[in-house]
Amino acid sequence: MFVDSHCHLDMLALDELGMDLPEVLAAAKKRQIEHMLCVCVSLAEFPAMLAKVKPFAEVSVSCGEHPLHQSDSVDAELLATLAAQQDVVAVGETGLDYFYNPDTKLSQQDGFVKHISVARQLAKPLIIHTRDARADTLALMKAHNAEQASGVLHCFTENYEMAKAALDLGFYISISGIMTFRNATELRDVVRKLPLDRLLIETDAPYLAPVPHRGKTNQPAYVTDVAAAMAELKGVSIAEVARHTTNNFYQLFKGAAHKNAAA
Repeated sequence: MFVDSHCHLDMLALDELGMDLPEVLAAAKKRQIEHMLCVCVSLAEFPAMLAKVKPFAEVSVSCGEHPLHQSDSVDAELLATLAAQQDVVAVGETGLDYFYNPDTKLSQQDGFVKHISVARQLAKPLIIHTRDARADTLALMKAHNAEQASGVLHCFTENYEMAKAALDLGFYISISGIMTFRNATELRDVVRKLPLDRLLIETDAPYLAPVPHRGKTNQPAYVTDVAAAMAELKGVSIAEVARHTTNNFYQLFKGAAHKNAAA
């Protein structure tokens, strides 16, 4: 069985898929995906996201403010209140993105630090987005003791040195369909080097559909294709990738494990 460790079910263009949400989840189940983590990008949109997926036992949620979605200042008190809910298994996604918004570096850093603080306070793991901000991401993680919360660097596209630094802090690395893209040579080299017991797989749906679905709206069912690509790269069976990445997911996101057990 597989887990999609990062998707945005509330953002799916269901008309493009020709399915409603229960059908999307059924399609995932047919491909042996047993659980999905629906990741929040906006505190303002969190209540609506939670309401949409709450009926489904196979879906867990996070709570946070994406660095490209945040206002000038993240409301730390609101974040702590929302993220404290029992349904929330992680804090984020948060982090730094200097590729798209280099002019908001300071506000992004402030928001990231607040997320780290809330995650530590609630003892819930962090979901970290990082792009073109390797040094600052690691520096803030270290300076503010992110290792006390643990977490994952999601949709990883950085170099091996950054991955190793994150592993040394007790974090996991999550790999998306980008690994299957023709120009992702460096990322594939990184994946070959990383140990299976520290890897997760994800779709980041509706974005970044893996080959052979490139150009289509992504969906959780396609996480199996990410697993197959990882298995080929690492020279192991897809069953071994499934076993490791699923175990890793429940080890990190313990609230999801409890929800899945109760389903």
